[in-house]
Order: sequence, then structure tokens, then C-alpha cells
Amino acid sequence: MTLFFALLLDALMGEPRWLWSRMPHPAALIGNIIAKASNGFNHSPNQKIKGIILVIGLVLCSGGLGFVLSQLGALAEIILAAILLAQKSLVQHVQDVVQSLRMSLTAGRRSVAMIVGRDTAHMNAAQVARGAIESAAENFSDGIVAPAFWFAIAGLPGLMIYKAINTADSMIGYKNATYLDFGWAAARLDDLANWIPSRLSALGIWVLTDRKTRWRMLAHDAKLHRSPNAGWPEAAMAHALGISLSGPRSYEGEKQDFPWVNSPGRKDIGPVDIENAIRVLWITWSGTLALVAAFALVCVL
Repeated sequence: MTLFFALLLDALMGEPRWLWSRMPHPAALIGNIIAKASNGFNHSPNQKIKGIILVIGLVLCSGGLGFVLSQLGALAEIILAAILLAQKSLVQHVQDVVQSLRMSLTAGRRSVAMIVGRDTAHMNAAQVARGAIESAAENFSDGIVAPAFWFAIAGLPGLMIYKAINTADSMIGYKNATYLDFGWAAARLDDLANWIPSRLSALGIWVLTDRKTRWRMLAHDAKLHRSPNAGWPEAAMAHALGISLSGPRSYEGEKQDFPWVNSPGRKDIGPVDIENAIRVLWITWSGTLALVAAFALVCVL
């Protein structure tokens, strides 16, 4: 039942600002380690080997720390797992985009820039909404389903290893001149760690909120995405809402002509669609919670 109570605690408490304004968040500590390693070792020669060594070190250290902390008892495990889940904070970030976009397009651009990596300065309202919804779908998989999955598989060590891998990928897993070699191991391992959770996320959204789409259609659209994993929850969300996601956007001033996910869906979207995406997040989170409770009861019986 540890995971059940951790999911509930995260949904109720989120990330209290009073706490994290006084001490560093565990993810921030991991990020600081990765940043220092990148500054110290991401240079020729043997950048790929150095990146592999970094990832091995992160896995061993985070797994070992998770094991030590798991010995503190069930209550400590619940609190620590809740800290590393992100349902409420994800919803809050996406809701901020809704409120900002309703104030003005400029405010919406500023708000969505906090949760996406693409250029936002020249976005129109539909592009702002699309960015928020894509972030909601992808981060539901990365921030809730994947951590819960790895906790269920390997307890607190598994959860902490996943968070270390995912944080490394978000910082150095880019296919650019700076990180192509050094971040290779982080990106590949993150792809592997998210392979099952991303598809479980899509399955949950599809089963609980979509009565129209055939799974093979969703799978087809998921494979249009540039990411082997992010396309699954995004495709499920697009079909559940009847909208198009992905599509053209700009990174570092360069236009990228990505294909549309669910191309026949509506493209002129706005704040109401973001709110509908938040509703889908909560419905799917509730289904996840119920599934965790059911498995816990089966194990007890």
C-alpha cells in the first residue's frame, strides 16, 4: 500500500513551496551533480565513454541511496516516494498556462515557456495551448506513471534510479553538438526506462477517456512523433480531446516541420482544451490509483 498512499500524498500536497524554499529538492541535487559532471568532463576526447561512466555512477549511487532510505520504514518510503511523484505540481504548471493565456497572449507565452523547450516568443494562442497539452501528456508519463511503475518493480531504489536517469536525459540527452556523445547513454537509457510506462500511460488515457479511436490508429500516430516514447501519451491525449498535437514549431530560431499527431483533429485550440487535458490527467490518475489499490489488495489476500 506504500505506493497507494504516496500517490495520494503527492496529489494532496504537491511540492510545498515553504519546504523547497528552505532546502534543495532531491531532483535539484541530482541536477547539480549532473551539471558539475558535464562542466568537468564533457570535452574531448572520449566524451561518449565519460557519459557512460556518469550514467553508471548515477544509477549505482541513486540505487544505493534509495536502498538505505528504504530501511527507514514505510512512512519514510511514502513521504520520499510522494516527493518524487509529480501529479499535483504538473497540474498546477499546466493550469498556470490556462490562467495566463486568458489574461493575454504575452502572459501565456511566458507561462508555457516554463514547461516547454521550444521557442515561445512568437507563438499564437493555439501553439501555446498545444505546448501546454503536450507537456501535460508527456510529463504524466514521465512524472507519475513511470515513477510509480519503477517503484512497483523495484521499490524506492528503482524510483530513485529512474529519477536520476530521467533528470540526466532532460539535462544532457540532446542531439546537438554539445551533448550528442556525452549525453548518448543518458538518452538511450531514458528511452529504455520509459518504454513500458509511456505505453501504459497511453493505454490508461485511451481506456478511460476515449471511446472512438481504435488502438491501431493511436499506435500509428504515436510512431509519427520524433520521440520513441513521448508520442504515445501525446497521441492518446490528442485522440481523447479530438485535437492535433505536435506539428511545426521552432527550436533555437530554427523551424522544425514535424508531422501532426492526429492530423484530422482540431488545430485551433485554446484554454478550454488545456482544461480538458487537465481533466484527462485526473481521470487517468484516478484509474492508476485504483489499479494500484487493487494490486495491493490482491497481494494482501
